[in-house]
Amino acid sequence: MIDFLKEFFTFLIQRKKFWLLPVIILLMIFGSLIVITHGTAIAPFIYTIF
Repeated sequence: MIDFLKEFFTFLIQRKKFWLLPVIILLMIFGSLIVITHGTAIAPFIYTIF
């Protein structure tokens, strides 16, 4: 996993795709939010976002 992250950041730096970083961070936040709230009463409110 660490090798993948190294290669990914190297790709971002070499190709100057810095705009991808915020997109991926947001996807990780929303994904973790869905996983964390899967079994709670908050889940229906989270699914309405999408």
